[in-house]
Amino acid sequence: MLLVRQLFGSSSNSWVRALIIFVLAWAVLVYVFVLKLTSTQSQQGHQGSQAYAANSNENELNARRINQALQLLEHTERRNEELKLLIDELMSEQLDKQSSLKLIERLESDAHNPKNSHGDPLAEDSLFEVVMPGGGGVGEADAADRLEDAAQSGLSGQAGVEPSLEYELTRRRIQTNIVEIWSYFSSELGKIRKLIGPGNAELDESIKQVLLQGAEHKRSLFSDMDQLRRVDGYEAWRHKESQDLSDLVQRRLHHLQNPSDCTNARKLVCKLNKGCGYGCQLHHVVYCFIVAYATERTLILRSRGWRYHKGGWDEVFRPVSDSCQDPGISYAYNWPGKPNTQVLVLPIIDSLMPRPPYLPLAVPEDLAPRLKRLHGDPIVWWVGQFLKYLLRPQSATRDFLNSSMRKLGWERPIVGVHVRRTDKVGTEAAFHGIEEYMTHVEDYYRTMEVNGSSVVRRIFLASDDARVIEEARKSYPQYQIVGDPEVARMAAVSTRYTDTALNGIILDIHLLSMSDYLVCTFSSQVCRVAYEIMQTMHPDAAYRFKSLDDIYYYGGQNPHNRRAVIAHKPRTHEDLQLKVGDLVSVAGNHWDGNSKGKNTRTNQGGLFPSFKVVDKVETAKLPIYEGV
Repeated sequence: MLLVRQLFGSSSNSWVRALIIFVLAWAVLVYVFVLKLTSTQSQQGHQGSQAYAANSNENELNARRINQALQLLEHTERRNEELKLLIDELMSEQLDKQSSLKLIERLESDAHNPKNSHGDPLAEDSLFEVVMPGGGGVGEADAADRLEDAAQSGLSGQAGVEPSLEYELTRRRIQTNIVEIWSYFSSELGKIRKLIGPGNAELDESIKQVLLQGAEHKRSLFSDMDQLRRVDGYEAWRHKESQDLSDLVQRRLHHLQNPSDCTNARKLVCKLNKGCGYGCQLHHVVYCFIVAYATERTLILRSRGWRYHKGGWDEVFRPVSDSCQDPGISYAYNWPGKPNTQVLVLPIIDSLMPRPPYLPLAVPEDLAPRLKRLHGDPIVWWVGQFLKYLLRPQSATRDFLNSSMRKLGWERPIVGVHVRRTDKVGTEAAFHGIEEYMTHVEDYYRTMEVNGSSVVRRIFLASDDARVIEEARKSYPQYQIVGDPEVARMAAVSTRYTDTALNGIILDIHLLSMSDYLVCTFSSQVCRVAYEIMQTMHPDAAYRFKSLDDIYYYGGQNPHNRRAVIAHKPRTHEDLQLKVGDLVSVAGNHWDGNSKGKNTRTNQGGLFPSFKVVDKVETAKLPIYEGV
């Protein structure tokens, strides 16, 4: 007892006390275990033959428990890895607060509902599935690229992780403002260089160096913005939302074009042979289709004797309807008719009276909230969906496109360049030398190389002048130039209305739309069609272009309005006065930091800084095709 008192009474022997307590506790546990085992064996001896069955059941139960424990251990390890990744990303500031909160919520949910955590590990991958459009149409999305982009965005694949409208608008506005501030400073410094003349070489060289470093800074900002898009946690949502919206519109168009009772269905007749080129005629058909959609009339496309192909549209592309291709009556009324008029004939958009509010640049009211959040230019997306439906190739057209791509050696990365000459130059558009286009091509590739990577410089060059392709190959030997001078020769005015020329222009538009970036003049309908189709291949391709002249427009459109978000006091007699909230009807962008337009409040026309306004997305109340 004295020894015990000494051990427990002395603070210097605290470690001894701890050891004794541990040994005693261990001994008690061993005693209890042996006692329990002895008791169990005793019970087994008395139970006789029933013991074997009981032990068998107990073994099965234990096996199940072990299996569940292993599953729980595996799940715990998986969650542990996710937590490690979360910590790593938080430390590197690559994960936003909302994404981390979403993961924490999911972990807490799994903790409260463990049976929901052991499902198919591939279930979440369904977010990345891309539904390929039926018929493999021109403008078909590249599913592999979409999957790769989405997979690289980390937690972007988690269900329920969505950006706010404000976040997406702000992100895109920053990107637009980078363009505008560079346009302004590069233009102003260029003017100063011209003013100083050749007499001050030192100052001229200083300005040149400022421009070079400024361009590098701009490319770095563009690269940062692209990286932000990839890592902000919303890229999978963008891909899925884009696909969901596209599928919805395509279902509606199919429903409209294939009524259950064709004989009694209301119809809209559209004559393909508008007196203009291929791109213009495509836009004419899209306009007809938009009116058909808005009035819930099946579109009947009259294309026999088409100047590009006498056999008609249906020999080149799939029919716009599988089951309803004839008006069905001998007499049709001209626009606007009455709501109960069974068959209406639509004039060209230039002579349409009265003009309905749903013409471009309007998008459907029911889709507008989703489109504003998803896309940088909703009307381009909207037009692209009609082209996606219309340009579904017949098998011969598809085979031609595939064989031509193999023959040309088309591959990515690639910049599409369209140089319009012949009949446009001097009338609707100014002349632009090939060097103007290539300046922006080179800038695009240098942006890709900001982080030190090396990229093969490759362009697809389309033109209606074969000499352009030959000139580019001589002047830019460092570029792989994909293009066919023979196609360009057939696109000349004298030979463009032939089957060969039609194949050539279809191929040009197809390859331009599939390019990673587009450099062209938006005064050309071919360029705008390619840009519209490009929207069907990406969640948002609104910024994948550089136009040397016009901003995007749709021929015959209603006014293009922008809203002032920053007030502007005129600096010269050419400037507009703007108050916050003013609507400006935009005429164009001068690409020097300023745009031209008319203030609808004051009815004054003039210039204003482009960054002080934002696009006003026009909407129109259209049928929602319930149940489709």
